[in-house]
Amino acid sequence: MAAFLPPSSARRSLRAWGQLVLLLSMLLGLSVQAAEENVSDINIPLTANGVEEDTTAHSSPTIRGESTNNAQIETTPSPLKDNEIRQRISGIFSEIDGLGAVEVSVSQGVVTLAGETANERKAQQAINLANRLTDVVTVDDHINRTLDVQDNVSTAYQGLRTKGQNLLKALPLLMVGFLLFGLVAWFGAWLSHRKSLWQRLTPNPFVAELLAQTIKVIFIILGLILALSLIGAETIIGTLLGGAGVIGIAIGFAVKDTIENYIASLMLSIRQPFQARDHVVINDREGIVVRLTSRATILMTLDGNQLRIPNADVFKGIILNYTQNPERRFTFELGVDANDDPLAAIKVGLDAINQLDFVLAEPKAIAIITHVGDSNIVLEFLIWVDQSRTDFGKARSIAIRETKHALENQGFSLPEPIYRLRFNPELEQGLGCFQGESAGSLTPDMTLPPTTPNSQTAIRPNTIDDRDKQQAKARAKQILRGHEADEVLNARPDEKLMKKVEQEIADSSDETDLLNKNSPRE
Repeated sequence: MAAFLPPSSARRSLRAWGQLVLLLSMLLGLSVQAAEENVSDINIPLTANGVEEDTTAHSSPTIRGESTNNAQIETTPSPLKDNEIRQRISGIFSEIDGLGAVEVSVSQGVVTLAGETANERKAQQAINLANRLTDVVTVDDHINRTLDVQDNVSTAYQGLRTKGQNLLKALPLLMVGFLLFGLVAWFGAWLSHRKSLWQRLTPNPFVAELLAQTIKVIFIILGLILALSLIGAETIIGTLLGGAGVIGIAIGFAVKDTIENYIASLMLSIRQPFQARDHVVINDREGIVVRLTSRATILMTLDGNQLRIPNADVFKGIILNYTQNPERRFTFELGVDANDDPLAAIKVGLDAINQLDFVLAEPKAIAIITHVGDSNIVLEFLIWVDQSRTDFGKARSIAIRETKHALENQGFSLPEPIYRLRFNPELEQGLGCFQGESAGSLTPDMTLPPTTPNSQTAIRPNTIDDRDKQQAKARAKQILRGHEADEVLNARPDEKLMKKVEQEIADSSDETDLLNKNSPRE
């Protein structure tokens, strides 16, 4: 048996068409009921002799027990006219199912209705009909609503039977309306799938997709309106539009964030503040742009993780694009001894910096004196690099190292922070005994390097040990002599990170990227 079953896609299509047929059938039933109620409630004033009268007077809202006609009341009553009114109302009631048991009496233009009706709807129908006669002053309601089960069930049954018969009669028209709706909806779907047409109209892929979907929805609504008009259910169109408006407002409040995010996606796709592979910082989140979807902006962080930022936050946030202008400046500080000439130290440092391959000649690297400390003069170096060809962090690290070595090789010292201590005579004597020397050999002022809490206090002169310095340099040369040292001193961008970005872009080829190189950038 399974071999004769239609495919899943065909079953879904049949189920969707069946639901649509059921919806149109329900709408047709509602239109038939609305037409019947409108015919029974047409408010055309009648005269006592049955002639329709053209008047602008309308009956007032019905009140239980009494209903008043707003037409002008004659000054001189006429018993003959009262009798005509009674006969006219009784004749009308005798022709309407469910109103035959209503008794009518008229005096001075006041109509009194008594007897029985099956339910409230029939009683209100009798009151409205009586009140439509122009010579009726008011209608006094004394009708007994029996609410009899048999009467109400039989009435409902007759109504359902009538509606069923009307539905059977309207089936050919319903099929034509259904066919018309299907043709119009199919044409809208076919037109929306012409991607080349929409891409020619607008270069932005997101706007093109949005335009195609809008055309599709418009044709569906147009087909529904044409189908309802064909089967005579125009009144339902207004009801559906009104209901759609109310539902739209409710849904708008419920999905406000989603709508805001969707609009932000549209604006970002039009403005194009960044492109794929751009190095950006969005709301303090740094990474490489992978793509822009209809919901989020996807970044590859510098540590290789995928980061998704909602487009609403991106559109309202602060965007720093490093790739937009590849020239970028970094700074660092070094301190020289207070006895050294800071301008000479600046020249030595800049000479060493300008020898680095990644340092740009324009704008030139500069250095300034920021402040003078207790034991040193602080210099700040400002260097420009092309970050499209240079790793920013590596370049800064190498520049600091080369500047430090250049200053030390030219005899400039990079002093450690020192503290000046003053001793009273008793402490001087104790220190002198501890060193095996006389207290008189100590000077009143001594400088000691800062010590850690766990270190022992020692008195050292405030000079750099030349022997330790030479050993450190020799050790560094030996370590950096191998071929692997080239990677440490290499300032090229990290190729592995860009490979991960390219792989992420390739793996997401099935997801629509709203970034377009052909679109103008803000």
